[in-house]
Amino acid sequence: MNLPPTPPTKTPADVPVSVRIQSDDFDLSQEVARLRQNDAMVGAVCSFVGTVRDRQGQEEVSSLELEHYPGMTEKSILAMIAQAQARFDIRGVSVVHRVGVLQPKDQVVLVAVSSSHRLESFQACEFLMDYLKTQAPFWKKETSPEGVKWVDARVSDDAALARWGIDRPNAR
Repeated sequence: MNLPPTPPTKTPADVPVSVRIQSDDFDLSQEVARLRQNDAMVGAVCSFVGTVRDRQGQEEVSSLELEHYPGMTEKSILAMIAQAQARFDIRGVSVVHRVGVLQPKDQVVLVAVSSSHRLESFQACEFLMDYLKTQAPFWKKETSPEGVKWVDARVSDDAALARWGIDRPNAR
């Protein structure tokens, strides 16, 4: 159940935002520490870490390669964060997305949100991940024993975004 957001107590310009697209791994504890530093009003930090699975359905996955359009990807994620700021009373946001060739169990994405209270962090984190999954310009290529294939968006990802009132289907 999604509750109506509370009015923000900070303006979007006051909210520290970090967006990084990188090939290197990230450290969750360092990212959370950055969100909490210098803000004694932070009472909650919610994070989501996505990892590479070794299976997609019944197929084995040996690697996942992610590509992006530099500049456009960051701009798109910043627009997503601006939407989250308009909906939720958040104090900080960090999004890290990896690109390049990744192996099963590797970390792919981090979305972390700080707020004064837990509900805002949970909802904003979920909103951003749903938005990121469907709207950010990343291209995924899976390698398996059967060969290489590009991964399309799923209907379930579109449905997750639609529950926030955003209807931009990507699934084929």
